[in-house]
Amino acid sequence: MSTYKQSRTAEDIKREIAAVLRDLKDPRVADHIISVARAEVSGDLSYVKVYVSAVEGLAVAKDAVKALTGAAGLVRRTVGQNLGLRKAPELKFVADDSIEHGMDIVKKLEKISGELAQTAAATGEEAPRED
Repeated sequence: MSTYKQSRTAEDIKREIAAVLRDLKDPRVADHIISVARAEVSGDLSYVKVYVSAVEGLAVAKDAVKALTGAAGLVRRTVGQNLGLRKAPELKFVADDSIEHGMDIVKKLEKISGELAQTAAATGEEAPRED
């Protein structure tokens, strides 16, 4: 169970890493839409597992993880300086497909909505409203 300080630090680290992502020049990161899905901080705040996701899919996220692992020292130093932590946490990057999964769910919902509208039009009923 995470404490308030752990969850607050995780959100701060997530925000700082997202800012660093915008500044990286590596084409594996700069040429794609990369997002930090979540960050899990250890109890003593010395380790952070950062889940990275990409809109283009899991393969792009894995490439981004390789790039971020190579730039882990820069990211760690920047996070430590910007947050004013006594000891910058060790970062471990993990590829995540949460954005891609969310996009699939949206597509399925749109398909179902279209089918409901077609069924309603065929039976002469009023189509359900989208609020």
